[in-house]
Amino acid sequence: MVPPSRPSRPAFPAVRTSESGGIVPGLGAAPAFTLTTPARMSLPVLIAVPHAGRAYPPAVTARMRDPALAQLRLEDRHVDRLGIAMARETGAALLVAHAPRALLDLNRAEDDIDWDMVDGGRPDSIAAADPGQRGNARARSGLGLVPRRLPGSGEIWRGRLAPAELAARIDGIHRAYHTALAQALADIRAQWGAALLIDLHSMPPLRAAEGEAPTFVLGDRFGAACHTALMGRALNFLEGRGAIAAHNRPYSGGYVLDRHGAPSAQVHAMQIEVCRSAYLDRQMIEPGPGLPAIAALLAGLVRELGAETALQGGGEGLRQAAE
Repeated sequence: MVPPSRPSRPAFPAVRTSESGGIVPGLGAAPAFTLTTPARMSLPVLIAVPHAGRAYPPAVTARMRDPALAQLRLEDRHVDRLGIAMARETGAALLVAHAPRALLDLNRAEDDIDWDMVDGGRPDSIAAADPGQRGNARARSGLGLVPRRLPGSGEIWRGRLAPAELAARIDGIHRAYHTALAQALADIRAQWGAALLIDLHSMPPLRAAEGEAPTFVLGDRFGAACHTALMGRALNFLEGRGAIAAHNRPYSGGYVLDRHGAPSAQVHAMQIEVCRSAYLDRQMIEPGPGLPAIAALLAGLVRELGAETALQGGGEGLRQAAE
């Protein structure tokens, strides 16, 4: 992959406002997420990082059968480093979850619960899910709202989860995060006429049937979450810089895109999966030498998509993007 050249425009002013929200149950007053917004947005983009949180309550790790392995497998390891660099370079807003995916998966619906892992099981007040429902199938596979098991590794937890603890996680993490995300997108759309959510994730290396495996997978729920012009521009941008990218295969996006993507209302959402080997070390544990180049490439992509989103919004947003 050819590293992108540095942008010629001046760096965005360092003045940014950070606001933390939600709460990680069992960790004092630790916030579940932080939303960082520049004093003046230079493009209508919000970068969100839902799966890189590392704020583990001691009582939670004590219940893990193999804490190190579970954390490594569940986290989008250090992809928040990419998100921070992208936001600083472009002037995009940034929403980073601190609550780890082990506590609650922000890319699942509230009712995507495996009740077999909860004390007392499913309450009578909650109707049983349709066996064929997509979310229910995910929960039964072990990757529901609260992950239960990992493929090839078995059960994550010792014992069951108390209903009150589950309720606290849903209220303090899930509802708080998605409320903040929806409001941030609404604010951007009000200012620009359109908004783009980039839901940033990382993935283990993929296997390619032939040729090289993709470094990036871009998902738009098969066209339901963002305008086709945005996806086309993204794929063309990456291809033009020698990066291999796939579209919706094997990752098309999940609950975040389903809930927040509304192209008809000029709120667009795109999931970006980045291969961990591209920015982590050989063990895929710590940041590696490829991180700066990947961050710079993605910053260029954010600028490209921000310009297209401004065109989608037109009016005042287009004028701001041209300044």
